[in-house]
Amino acid sequence: MRTFVFLVLSVLAPSMAGHATAAQGNPEAAKVKNPVEATPESIAAGAQTYQRYCRSCHGINATGGSGSDISPPAPDLTGTAWKRGSSDGEIFSVIKNGVPPELSMEPWGDRINDTNIWNVVNYLRSLAKKK
Repeated sequence: MRTFVFLVLSVLAPSMAGHATAAQGNPEAAKVKNPVEATPESIAAGAQTYQRYCRSCHGINATGGSGSDISPPAPDLTGTAWKRGSSDGEIFSVIKNGVPPELSMEPWGDRINDTNIWNVVNYLRSLAKKK
C-alpha cells in the first residue's frame, strides 16, 4: 500500500506544482468585479495615479524596477499573468492591501481611494493590451 501511495504522489506531485503557483492568487479577491468602466478618462486618471505612486518601484512604463538592498525588484506589470493573481479584483487587492507578510509591495489603500485604485487597474490592463 505504501508503494502505491508513493507512486501516486510521485506522479501527481509535478502536476500539482503548477497549482501551487496559481494558488498564490487570492480566490476571494478574484471574484470581485471592477466597478469602474475602462474608459479613456479612467485610463488617463489611472496613468496619473500610477506615475505619482507606482513608477518609482515599477518603472515609468510599468516594466519593472531594479530593487535595492532592502527590497526585491518590482515586477513587470505589463503582462497578462501575475504572480499574485491576474484578475482585476486580485490586482486591486494587491494595490490596496499590499503583499503580506514581508510587504515588499506595501499597502496603498490608506493613500489611494478605491476609485483611483480601479483606475490604475484599468491603466495597467491598457498597457498589457498594447504589448
